[in-house]
Amino acid sequence: MRFKRMIARSLLAFFIICTFSLLSPRGAGAEFTLEDERKLGKEIHDQLASHNLFLKNPRVTRYVESIGYQILAQSKKVPFDFKFSVMKSNAINAFATPGGYVYVNTGLILVAENESEFASVLAHEIAHANARHIADAIEKSKKINIATIAGILAAAVLGGGSPEAMAVATFSMAAGATMQLKYSRENEEEADRFGMGYLTGAGYDPQSMPDFLKVMRRNEFYSNSVPSYFLTHPGTDERIRYLDGLIQIRYNRRGSENIVGGFRRIQTILRLDDKDEQSVLRYFKSEAEKNPRDVDALFGLAMTQAKLGQMADAFTNFNRALQLSPKDPDVLRGLGKSLVNTGRAAEAVGVLSTAYTLNENDLETAMNLGRAYEQTGNYPAALAVFQKADEKNPDDENVHYHLATNYGHLNQPGESHYYFGNYFKKKKKTDSALFHFREALKYAPPGSARALDLQKQIETLSRKEPPKAVSPPPESSRRPRFLLPRSVN
Repeated sequence: MRFKRMIARSLLAFFIICTFSLLSPRGAGAEFTLEDERKLGKEIHDQLASHNLFLKNPRVTRYVESIGYQILAQSKKVPFDFKFSVMKSNAINAFATPGGYVYVNTGLILVAENESEFASVLAHEIAHANARHIADAIEKSKKINIATIAGILAAAVLGGGSPEAMAVATFSMAAGATMQLKYSRENEEEADRFGMGYLTGAGYDPQSMPDFLKVMRRNEFYSNSVPSYFLTHPGTDERIRYLDGLIQIRYNRRGSENIVGGFRRIQTILRLDDKDEQSVLRYFKSEAEKNPRDVDALFGLAMTQAKLGQMADAFTNFNRALQLSPKDPDVLRGLGKSLVNTGRAAEAVGVLSTAYTLNENDLETAMNLGRAYEQTGNYPAALAVFQKADEKNPDDENVHYHLATNYGHLNQPGESHYYFGNYFKKKKKTDSALFHFREALKYAPPGSARALDLQKQIETLSRKEPPKAVSPPPESSRRPRFLLPRSVN
């Protein structure tokens, strides 16, 4: 808790300094330019990133980006290079900051009932950014008053520095905005109007926009707390009525609930990241009982059971999912990994080979297939898999470790030492990296590219190597400098 509050204070200080630096010199009527927006947006994003507030799951991020870019393709006014980020937080929230930065919490993704509802949120936030509502609010503000700063402090302290609290603080400071944590009603109507155009232009169902607001209201009712998305987006009832009117008058043609596809799987992946495994287990059990043919529920249930060591049940549910969806790469990978971890490598090879054929770019599948080959003693096959993984993921330390061990099994010491050197370098273990690079150099042909690379690595690491501690001489050999040695008779 103390660490979180330190983060909150450091972020708060940054936002105050950053916003004052942009506002103070300008005075009333000064223009807040596109370049100002880009600069402030990037500074906020970099600070959030430096405090590890983003979800580090490339698949989820790519999915959000794919929907965001599909929405953006319908926008006639795109003054920024938009960036979409996923925040690690169960709070139901999404927000935009200056410069085309759009943030969405994992909690919001989990409550949306389909892809179109989630797309409606992105469309709305993109509309706020395109309309430059945040910039307008900053431009109209002569200064940020004490009440605003107090509100931000309250959000940070009461939230204990949580990502959702900082999201509110981020928005407030970036907006400077009407001295409150909300867009104006006019802003909301414009964002809904533009957002609805983007949403339907992309082919999504217009009804999903008011439907999502109703989902939010249900969550407010059941949780007895206001979802944080409401804090920065006022007038929920008015918005629902306004959107219903837009649909009746202009957007009365139904669209699709799913275009990119796989929204339920993304939700499943996010739930599997939850540390409360018993709660996750209960959720997937309930979903599988409601619909025994729900592949996502069976996959989530099997993965959770495997984490908890309930392997017999896990294998049963993996196989039930595969009967319904035989070419599902996630289910195949999960089953294969579980087989490897329980010493059934020979069975795992067939399962993981199928998953690898479906998606060679999936590093986790490649790693587990390589491990399965290792456990069966098929080192040439393992080496081939890890070599291809290295081509696609040259900075992955675990790939280098497995390359080193497999080259060692195949009696290629020069290559083995080289990749062990890379592995320990990435682990910041300089002594071990230098040892292996020096050993690898003995096997490299003089003047070859490999030899030159090794010499450069050794030279660079040697400069970083800390000086070795010198042991003090034995006590018996120490003499005070002011004493003369005894004479020998």
